[in-house]
Amino acid sequence: MNLVTGATGHIGNVLIRALLAEGKQVRAMVLPGESCDSLEGLSIEMVAADILDPESLDRWMKGVSTVYHLAGIISILPGDEELMHRVNVEGTGNVARAALKAGVRMVHTASVHAFKREPHGQTMSEKTPLSLNSAAGTYDRTKAEGAQAVLDAVREGLDAVIVCPSGVIGPHDYRGSEMGALIRSFADGNIHFIVNGAYDFVDVRDVARGMILAAERGRSGEIYILSGHQVTLRQLSKMTQKTVSKRSPVLAVPLGLALSFSRYTQFFYRWFRKTPRFTPYSLRTVVDNSSFSRTKAEIELGYRARPLEESIRDYLAWREEHYQKYYRQKAAKAKARSWKPGRADNRI
Repeated sequence: MNLVTGATGHIGNVLIRALLAEGKQVRAMVLPGESCDSLEGLSIEMVAADILDPESLDRWMKGVSTVYHLAGIISILPGDEELMHRVNVEGTGNVARAALKAGVRMVHTASVHAFKREPHGQTMSEKTPLSLNSAAGTYDRTKAEGAQAVLDAVREGLDAVIVCPSGVIGPHDYRGSEMGALIRSFADGNIHFIVNGAYDFVDVRDVARGMILAAERGRSGEIYILSGHQVTLRQLSKMTQKTVSKRSPVLAVPLGLALSFSRYTQFFYRWFRKTPRFTPYSLRTVVDNSSFSRTKAEIELGYRARPLEESIRDYLAWREEHYQKYYRQKAAKAKARSWKPGRADNRI
């Protein structure tokens, strides 16, 4: 039995699909009351639990051979620092201790942001120090501290490996990730405002496969970077527009102006409960060094990253199919609600 925390998320639901395709049993851990649309129709055991509740972890860790820990908080906005620390650090520590107690192998999902941001011209690898005192943001620090909590548990006897994906894109993005939103914006016909920056993008299916390989072949106590391809935002826009056969203007905004604008717009977006495209954190991320080496994962795990064009194409095709299905179901429900006995013209 394989236990997956954060099962409804983008990587989580794709990992579950990959495990099922290999004939493996899956126990999916979800928060009480959480929407499970991304897991609909999958043959899995679903349990309600919280990684901040050690007792529930102990209960559902029984009978498990491997726990894939993905539950975490991703935020590019200020104000989520306390929650990120509780979930990304304390929650990860709870999972590690429960796995150690149960004798379960653990695959922990950190992030390339757990590493110290090196200057341009250097390639970051698993030898790069963790960003435990990072000034870049709370997300970086909490992912580093969570990874360190797992490494500390390894010294106590836990059998665990850590994987660090870069920017994840691809199909089955039910919650609408920030990376997916960026690609969707490039696929429409509007004017696109960018900064002259770059980032590393990886297919969610390759990350899921890399995690399974890490469980099977990874050395305990080791970290593996699961990166993809580093491209500029301008290159990403061209790839996306080529996929959808559209062309629209892309204008580069000076970084200083973008930073000044983002400091004010983030409060506007928070008021309307939306995630802004650019914040001071996200802007600095794309202008900072994003060169990561996946050589270790390729050699030791057999990890591979597919072409980025394939990921963009498959994501957009999935999104179109998913939303067509969603609107068909919505229309069918609306018609069903409008039907009344004796009014046959309202029936489908």
